[in-house]
Amino acid sequence: MKKHNLLILALLILVSCNKEKSKKTITTELENLFTKEFFLENEPGGSIIIKKGENTIFSKSYGVSDIESGEKNSENTIFNTGSISKTFVSNAILILHERKQLDINDHILKYFPDFKNKSLVKDIKIKHFLTHTSGIPDARDVYNNQDFYITAKDTANFEPLKKVDSLLFQPGEKYTYSNPAYNGLALIIESVTKQPWQDFVIENIFKPSGMDHSKITNGSFPDSNVAHGYYEGRKGVFQEYDYGEVPTFAAAGNGGIWCSVLDLVKYEKAIQNNVFLSKELTNESRTIFSPVNWKSEEDPKIGYSWFLGNTFKYKHINVNTKYIMHTGSQGGFRAFHVYLPKHDITYIGLFNRPLNHYSYLLNKGVEIFEKHNWLN
Repeated sequence: MKKHNLLILALLILVSCNKEKSKKTITTELENLFTKEFFLENEPGGSIIIKKGENTIFSKSYGVSDIESGEKNSENTIFNTGSISKTFVSNAILILHERKQLDINDHILKYFPDFKNKSLVKDIKIKHFLTHTSGIPDARDVYNNQDFYITAKDTANFEPLKKVDSLLFQPGEKYTYSNPAYNGLALIIESVTKQPWQDFVIENIFKPSGMDHSKITNGSFPDSNVAHGYYEGRKGVFQEYDYGEVPTFAAAGNGGIWCSVLDLVKYEKAIQNNVFLSKELTNESRTIFSPVNWKSEEDPKIGYSWFLGNTFKYKHINVNTKYIMHTGSQGGFRAFHVYLPKHDITYIGLFNRPLNHYSYLLNKGVEIFEKHNWLN
């Protein structure tokens, strides 16, 4: 009996040692992957976190959040998340839908009766804005009005859409990514709730999710306790590139959410645990929207804001696994938020500089997961 117990104990120790060795190996590979991108401590960088279930497998920050002060990036540093912000606006719309304060099948004319050509947009519904399938072109002339768009908020960014005299396609037929559609959704939230949409998101998503440090652009740039965005100019000198330098940066509905990687982990966990939205509606939001009148040669790939698929493919990388994700790019900020539902893996990266190998880093990370049998 004693020999039997000793054998079991030895096997348990061996399994534990192998798990620890595997964790160290994958951590080393991930660290090598990201260190190649962020190799100078005094330059802008970013923060990455990877969780499998409740376990944090990798968490590392690189570079500085503010070149002038030299403050280092950390897991608590707040970055602009770019278009990941759209998932918050989408969830706020769905919360109102669930409370029967609006319906995603409502026509947009209900909220914007001042469209110049009402017959043109009569079939466009809220759900078409959520899924970038409305067919309304981006009518903003940002290039020739850069000074105006430096400070233009959601209303000013949506206003040009009301004057369009043609559609790219009929609602639901195809997909064309639209930033101002999400400015419009933010305005719908305000119309229904009679309060700034930012306040609604804070009260109904941030607070229930425990996202205590997250912020939202509300006209001005939240300039305290946040990272600054940069781009690398001539002779390798980094220059600030965010509010005040980037047209449309002040518009918040399409890209005004600021989070740390830790707060985005809380956000993902709150989504999974149906903290602010029912399981039924959460699942619907993360299911591909497939209109009956779809005509594009490409298959639909988006739910209510979230991008959905089954393959990570980039150059020689080809990994088959279901994913739910959104990326972000605004000014000098870059971001990705990836969830692999079958394996309960959360993979988040926030950066305050453009990345030299953005797509490679995202996809290579998933390939490393596969190499270490995380996707089996």
